[in-house]
Amino acid sequence: MEPTQLGIDEAAFVELIIGRLDEANRVATWILGDAAAAEDAVQDAAARAWAGRDGLRDADAAAAWFGRIVVNACRDELRRRSSRPRTSAAALAPEIADPSSRDGETADRDEVGRAVARLKPDFQVVLALRFGADLTVPAIAERLGIPEGTAKTRLRDALAAARVAIAAERASTPTTREARA
Repeated sequence: MEPTQLGIDEAAFVELIIGRLDEANRVATWILGDAAAAEDAVQDAAARAWAGRDGLRDADAAAAWFGRIVVNACRDELRRRSSRPRTSAAALAPEIADPSSRDGETADRDEVGRAVARLKPDFQVVLALRFGADLTVPAIAERLGIPEGTAKTRLRDALAAARVAIAAERASTPTTREARA
């Protein structure tokens, strides 16, 4: 088998990618909100990784390298869509919900899903990596290929935008009591 620039042969490279497919599918599903689209994005990412395997300069950075390719494949899919995708909100609700809500309850999953779906793709991606993949800010920065300060700022801005979107969603959605009246 032909070694790449790092001396990783084809079989070792395939093992490296296969070992990261579960996480890649999980992250892609969070970003895209659709398991089938996520599988397509991960398949596209794996093909891109294979085609660009000679560009992998540091075997220790392979996880972040492949993760970045997955995120970029998801971003491409988000750009292709005419409307924003719904991001899974199950784990996001307690983190994004307005902490000063009058009754202290977390946002309804549907409200959060609709609100997050209205955010720009970069915000959806950073929220998915933080709360869906449970990555730290340094890991998010590495995954996205951006400085740590930029990742921190993007996460802060995404949370702020999500809170505003949730408030707007709540304002436009009648409560159960109002619906009964």
